[in-house]
Amino acid sequence: MAVSEQLVNINDLWVEQGMAGQILDRDHRSFGGVVDPENGIAWPNHHAGTPVWMAIWGAALVNPSSAYYHSEQVLERLEYAAQYMLAFQHDDGSISPGWTNFHSPPDTAFVVVGYSQLYLLLEQDDWSKNAPVASRILLFLKQTIPVMITGGCHTPNHRWVLSAALSYLYRLFGDPRLLERAEQWLAEGIDITPDGEWTERSNGIYNAVSDVMFIHTARLLDKAELLEPVRANLEMMIYLIHPSGEIVTDYSGRQDFGQNFTLDSYMLSYYLMTIIDQNPQFAAMTALAEKALQTNARPPSSANNPLVGMLLYPDAGTSVLATALPTHYRKMINGSFDRYQYIKQIAEVGYGQIQYSRPHLDFGAPVMRIREGDTSITMMTETSSLLAIRYGQVRLLGVQIASYFGPGFVPMQSLTPTADGFTMTATYEKGYNSCVPEHELPASAQATVSPWYLLPHQHRISTHTQTYLLEVRITELEHGLDLEIISNEPPDVMTQLSLVFDQQAIITAVDGQLEQITPESQLWSAGTVVVQQGNDMMELTGGCLQHTASSVREASYPRDCQTLLVNVMTPFVHRIGIRLLPGTDV
Repeated sequence: MAVSEQLVNINDLWVEQGMAGQILDRDHRSFGGVVDPENGIAWPNHHAGTPVWMAIWGAALVNPSSAYYHSEQVLERLEYAAQYMLAFQHDDGSISPGWTNFHSPPDTAFVVVGYSQLYLLLEQDDWSKNAPVASRILLFLKQTIPVMITGGCHTPNHRWVLSAALSYLYRLFGDPRLLERAEQWLAEGIDITPDGEWTERSNGIYNAVSDVMFIHTARLLDKAELLEPVRANLEMMIYLIHPSGEIVTDYSGRQDFGQNFTLDSYMLSYYLMTIIDQNPQFAAMTALAEKALQTNARPPSSANNPLVGMLLYPDAGTSVLATALPTHYRKMINGSFDRYQYIKQIAEVGYGQIQYSRPHLDFGAPVMRIREGDTSITMMTETSSLLAIRYGQVRLLGVQIASYFGPGFVPMQSLTPTADGFTMTATYEKGYNSCVPEHELPASAQATVSPWYLLPHQHRISTHTQTYLLEVRITELEHGLDLEIISNEPPDVMTQLSLVFDQQAIITAVDGQLEQITPESQLWSAGTVVVQQGNDMMELTGGCLQHTASSVREASYPRDCQTLLVNVMTPFVHRIGIRLLPGTDV
């Protein structure tokens, strides 16, 4: 698994791209920084910021296979960038990405992980001219120690980024406070299910972050047990790849939800774990990730740069032959994970609102993956969509149910196999709150002004509670699926089913009725509809118009897609037929 010529070549292309975007005006406040083309600003962060390009330049400088090996021009640019990073480091040692987080310990930690690898890469090279810039990088790292040993996080994965950063700093400086702080984060326990799913269910972004950070920490602190969750997630991801090479993001709990991502951010993790485990499937995933990286429009995060990691941790001549990845499978993820046993414990531990974050109660919700060649099906719970299908080029991006009971999208809560398919269910309650008992009222209730937010709402009892029941029965057919959607109570609940397709799809009413209501959505009132992309076609039956609402409050449909809307009223038993028409090898 030596560094490939293609990977070196793409890094060399990025070298030029970074130099072209660097600010060389010495009077500019961001001299030495590299401009983010999306907003025209140079940033000191790990993603789209100057450290991204520094990692690329460093990997080229120390690599004899690069056209920029020991290039004094690139070294000069690296020096300017190192000056920029010191200029934009706050007095407390932190950095601010600018668009969301300020004086941010986790964003600083991301930079520390990438910067530490860059420093070690330069240090192990025998080119003496590297020394001045390496010393600037080391100074930046030393100045982060205060914020790293005191700083907190926002999200679950941030803890592992901080742990890895602390571990690198401990290796470089030996300060025992760094090791103690890393151990404090690790003592919180690992947030992954037995099937390998991290809290944030973020296949496109944060799974890969947690994976690589645990690998770094395991190596640096000699904790091989920290590789177990990484193995579990990397094994799981084998079943979360579409035929196109895109990652399944249809149920993510983060910003990659429904967006297009490939395996490139997993490359370093698969590479390193292939060496450690001698796993042929991991070798195949490494190759798939490298292929994705070569077609990626943007370079990788500085904390997760594959070429830097491969140069820093070479495979020592080991060779693992890749095996073919599965293309025909049925994989239930978290099917036996009893997440409700954990949710029930919230009250016992004195759970309160998580400041600056959220609890991620969807952690461990079941997901079903079915792959038959070019057909890729995902059934999912605890997200706005319950079903997504890729059939060749046709992309049914989501099947959603929105209801005025909530109002908004109705996440399914359970997913159970049946003799001929699956059943998904959801049960929700909604009622009213009684008056606060007189003996529980605060003094402010008798004041001239009694704000609502000062009342002890926890003492109100519920009244007139109603229960909303929803069931979806999915029947598997030789060339498609039948959906039977059932909701009987309470009556007179306006409900809207939505089928979301790619913007490039051609949607035609064969003997059906479609009414355009917005540029992106159509009411489907009856008959048959055919959806085509390329030579692939999907036939749909089940249009209905029992009410004329064009949308449901709190349920918004994507602007860059095409959505078919089916309007029903409770009680109903409504059937949607999905047929995958011949023409694609499945």
